[in-house]
Amino acid sequence: MGKFSESIKPAHQEFIEKQHIFFVSTAPLSGEGRINLSPKGLDCFRVLSETKVAYMDLISSGNETSAHTLENGRITLMFCSFEGAPTILRLYGKGFTVLPHTPEWEIYAPNFTIYPSTRQLIVAEIDLVQTSCGFGVPLFDYAGERDIHFDWAEKKGAAGLQDYIQEKNLVSLDGLPTSLGLKK
Repeated sequence: MGKFSESIKPAHQEFIEKQHIFFVSTAPLSGEGRINLSPKGLDCFRVLSETKVAYMDLISSGNETSAHTLENGRITLMFCSFEGAPTILRLYGKGFTVLPHTPEWEIYAPNFTIYPSTRQLIVAEIDLVQTSCGFGVPLFDYAGERDIHFDWAEKKGAAGLQDYIQEKNLVSLDGLPTSLGLKK
């Protein structure tokens, strides 16, 4: 079943900082709602304390994490090693969205390199850390980050990115409002 901790220990943080990808999962309260699971990369994750983490969220085609955490806060973040010792680490907690031009933004944004396409920050208060074996996770070699998002965002321009947010990021797949949708 793995080992459990109520906080992020130095060894956990060291493992997290070595990973090039992590996964975030959220779900609505409705039993009919869709569970969301998204991969993240681009050096966007930060351990802020033993019980608080955050990641920078770039504009993309959906905004499920914001909608789900706004509704119920539940969030799970998972890291797994694709090289070296086989390990899976999960962070369980309550998350919330931090939008640009808010007082909270001024607190959390200095931890990141903010891009024109940075949509929001997702912050999570962690109440449980679980590590387990990753014996079934295959080995992969890291080849680098993709530039596609940044090329896409540059072509869109500031006005195009705002139009995209209005079209794609105000409600979840199940019709729940996102923090950006409430901002209107």
